[in-house]
Amino acid sequence: MSLNVPSALLERAEAGPVDDAEFVACVRSSLPYAWQVISGVASALGADGFAEHSVPPPSEAERGQLLRALASDAIRGGLERHFGVTLAFQNCHRVAAFAPSAVDGERYRAFVSPRGQLLNQSPLLRDC
Repeated sequence: MSLNVPSALLERAEAGPVDDAEFVACVRSSLPYAWQVISGVASALGADGFAEHSVPPPSEAERGQLLRALASDAIRGGLERHFGVTLAFQNCHRVAAFAPSAVDGERYRAFVSPRGQLLNQSPLLRDC
């Protein structure tokens, strides 16, 4: 299970739409490692509109949190809206945040390209 959803929030979701603030709060409490990584890259955006995290997670549990956060369209989208960034992801731990103005830039295109993915491979990353 990706998120620990409080009963009250689940009841509101069953009755209709929930707002992003409630959803993001649920993500933050359910996936604290992923929140830490993503909030870190979002707050570290430089003048070039780019920041990245490339430290492997300390355990499989944290790796799982990051994978769940970035593999879910709803979670990833909620985080991107909350932080005002576009997230990009390689392997099981390399996360980048881009300012919206940098998304069509050279650095973004290089990060999300097949070449960028291939260059980010190493024997140490093959199990992730």
